[in-house]
Amino acid sequence: MPPSCCGYLSQYTHHHLVVFLLTFFSYVLLHASRKTFSNVKVSISAQWTPSVQNGSAFSPGETWEDHRMFSDERNATLFLGALDSIFLFSYAVGLYLSGVVGDRFNLRYVLCFGLCGSAAVEFMFGTLTEWLHIYNVYVYCILWVVNGLLQSAVWPSVVAVMGNWFGKQGRGFVFGLWSACASVGNILGAFLASSVLKYGYEYAFLVTSVIQFAGGVVVFFGLLTSPKEIGLSSDSETGLSALETDSDSHRPLMSDGEAEDDDDKEEEVEAQDEPLPAPPRAITFCQAFCLPGVLPYSLAYACLKLVNYSFFFWLPFYLSNNFGWKEAEADRLSVWYDVGGILGGTVQGLISDLMGKRAPVLAISLALAMGALVGYSNSPNDQVINAALLAATGFFIGGPSNMISSAISADLGRQEALRGSQQALATVTGIVDGTGSIGAAFGQYLVSLIEGKLGWICVFYFFIVMTGGSILFISPLLFKEVRAMWRDRQALRRQL
Repeated sequence: MPPSCCGYLSQYTHHHLVVFLLTFFSYVLLHASRKTFSNVKVSISAQWTPSVQNGSAFSPGETWEDHRMFSDERNATLFLGALDSIFLFSYAVGLYLSGVVGDRFNLRYVLCFGLCGSAAVEFMFGTLTEWLHIYNVYVYCILWVVNGLLQSAVWPSVVAVMGNWFGKQGRGFVFGLWSACASVGNILGAFLASSVLKYGYEYAFLVTSVIQFAGGVVVFFGLLTSPKEIGLSSDSETGLSALETDSDSHRPLMSDGEAEDDDDKEEEVEAQDEPLPAPPRAITFCQAFCLPGVLPYSLAYACLKLVNYSFFFWLPFYLSNNFGWKEAEADRLSVWYDVGGILGGTVQGLISDLMGKRAPVLAISLALAMGALVGYSNSPNDQVINAALLAATGFFIGGPSNMISSAISADLGRQEALRGSQQALATVTGIVDGTGSIGAAFGQYLVSLIEGKLGWICVFYFFIVMTGGSILFISPLLFKEVRAMWRDRQALRRQL
């Protein structure tokens, strides 16, 4: 019988709350700074191309080529799409590497290195180049490759830390709520960017990169990566068991029972004196890739992340260009997609916990997402209707995306096949998210090409096909879980 919400909370201590919040806000800050680039694309495009407004600032003897990189907006848009793809390709490669690194080195160091290093690179990309008037294609490309590699260290690390602290019981709900970090980061980034955009796009990069760097410093001094660091041993299925006598450090957030009796405390002291088992060895990349379920979910996530990140990178640009809305208005309106994603990830994660299965929930949500995409592609020029359709689309696309990248990745990295060698969480997370990022990388350049040749309506048809591809890849797991549910139901009927 699935536990209630109080049951979820009764097994957790204040350490769990601190870990939840620190890892949550680590990725919030990363996504806020990442979102900045998509929110200021219109301003960057204008800065990189000649216009009456830009041309009026020239001094005698100067031409637009002295300070601008492209002759028209179309070429600038293609380069912006290329930068998205460059970032995601380097991010994907980095995920494959950083997952392996995260299982072999201290996760706190890896996480903080990614956060602070990425903040420094984003400051150079968006702020320093503008202050120094450095407009160079190669400089932008190199910086964005480095940024992708550094950012790739963050997600496998935070998922692995969460997986160390939170067992399988209630993982769908906990990770569904926690995986809202990306959407919250998008919302925060959109509001930060829109609030300072009037001063210049470089200040949007400045604000988010400084906040991200400060967050990395806080995480370095405050994060506990594993219960073992404070004398708790983790059980991947049921949660935690105490190995020390400091009752204050394990006091649950909510408790239905009284304190343990003296005999239990004596047993805990004895358990503390016993030597801890040797830490499990990390598995290899190929072993992790061959684990059951890793390949199907990775390929499904490649299709789904293509769609999800296309909304992430191009939604404000689409709203501004297709409907003629101001860039700041488009930035604020785009947050409704993320609001839908937050609700979707939490609700669908809870439902999957209650069902005890993930694939059926994903398949139903993705099928509804295809209908939501059809509806949004025909949205009228009305901000209220557009926001409602955006929220529905985010619910059915962002929700499954959050589930695969967090709860399902943690399930795959803690499955039965890993008994005796459980150091695979970061590696498996890197594989799933890395494969997804490869699909997203191809997608971002295809979006700019399809939009330039055929228009936005064909871009949405492309999204619908990719969403269907996600269902196709998880279909073997879907059939397996549906058969298991049917057998369980039949067995229950026979017992009655």
